[in-house]
Amino acid sequence: MGKKYKYSQEGKEAVRRFEEMLLSGEVFFFDLHTYEYIINHFIEQGKFKKAIQACQYGMDQHPFSIELMLQKAQLLSKKGKFEEALELVDKAELFQPNDPEIILIKSGILSQKGDFEVAISYLTNALDLVEEKDEVHFAIGMTYQDWGKYEEAIQCYKAAIDINLNNEDALYELAYCLDITGQLEQSLSYYQKFIDADPFSYYAWYNIGIVYFKLDKFEEAVNAYEYATALNDSFASAHFNMGNSLVNIGEYQRAIACYERTLELEDETAETLANIAGCYEKLGNYQRAIDYYRKAVKLDSTYHEAWYGIGKCLDAQDKSYESIHFFEKALKLDKDNATYWQAKAEAEYKTGNIVSCLEAYEEACFLDPTNTDIWLNWSFVHYEQGDYDKAIELIISGLEDLPDDAELHYRASAYLISAGKYKEAFIYLENALILDFEKHTVLLEFFPQLETQKALYKIIDQYRKEDV
Repeated sequence: MGKKYKYSQEGKEAVRRFEEMLLSGEVFFFDLHTYEYIINHFIEQGKFKKAIQACQYGMDQHPFSIELMLQKAQLLSKKGKFEEALELVDKAELFQPNDPEIILIKSGILSQKGDFEVAISYLTNALDLVEEKDEVHFAIGMTYQDWGKYEEAIQCYKAAIDINLNNEDALYELAYCLDITGQLEQSLSYYQKFIDADPFSYYAWYNIGIVYFKLDKFEEAVNAYEYATALNDSFASAHFNMGNSLVNIGEYQRAIACYERTLELEDETAETLANIAGCYEKLGNYQRAIDYYRKAVKLDSTYHEAWYGIGKCLDAQDKSYESIHFFEKALKLDKDNATYWQAKAEAEYKTGNIVSCLEAYEEACFLDPTNTDIWLNWSFVHYEQGDYDKAIELIISGLEDLPDDAELHYRASAYLISAGKYKEAFIYLENALILDFEKHTVLLEFFPQLETQKALYKIIDQYRKEDV
């Protein structure tokens, strides 16, 4: 919608004049295409109230525009105003009965409202009225899925695929539902039948690749995507997914080639550029990685993964002070990401900013209390500062969330020995040895003194002899 104004100065001027109209109360006339551009602009900016206002002004000036009615209905449903939205869709349906787009939008709103049975009944009745029956089966499946009825959804997605093997959405959601219900591995024969029916169907190979990827069978996924791209070298999604599979088996150079081919076939995206950057990062080519991460954020400044990636590359080059700035940019966009807080904490520690380091670890731990490394590293900062009591307190807190984590038991023992609390230390050491005897070396690393190691070995050897 509104494509003729995309990125144009004329479109920007139309938005400016519309906003001026809202402020002044003076009404300007805009043609339908201009209203569509204005509405889409506000949606992209997240300004849904203004988008709804633009819809209403547009409908006042173009009362028979089905597009504006449907656009406003969808915006109202996002705001939870389902009855108003349905009234508009019903009005649109009077002008264009049995229109597939209207049917799908109406069923979607009914589903959002929680009227799942009504939505399914409405869609089932529509099956005989539309040509795109696979889309209706898919919509019924999505309604069942939103309702939490995955088995019924699976059958609907299969019905959609039986009609149109290239219904990418149905294939993707089918794999999701099969995964949720634990049936994905058993379903391989279902996907294989498409290949048996047509071994030269690149789309069939592509979809079996998706299934293998979801099953963490990355080698098999790569093979499937290779068939898909051999049959259709212009299939961008297959090249992209093959890149993702290669990353998971450490084939970074080959993955880069796949992502680069993807960029040749379709418009650049921040995700593809960041994926290339990630491969260079894994290869230790940090400057090249930074170059691609910067391209990603230039294309999409809200792509926080790329800001984080720049920070990680700088930190890996011992430029921790510089890296903090980029971790903070990532956190502004995704403040609930424990990984970002942990990275910031580590960088702050390296630069000697202990207070900021501890604050970042606290935030990371709050967001991800089952991450062993956070408890170990956070407590170690206190230990290194000589605050043994606080270090012990944190490790014991960690054990409340992770009672069977051997490393935390070993670390508790180390801190308690350092604090001279030997009786308590040996209780945690005993637990650690029972949980994972082989990890006892992590305790010895804390005590390089030969005499202390000898004393600890005596205790450890008792458990070795008892075959614990």
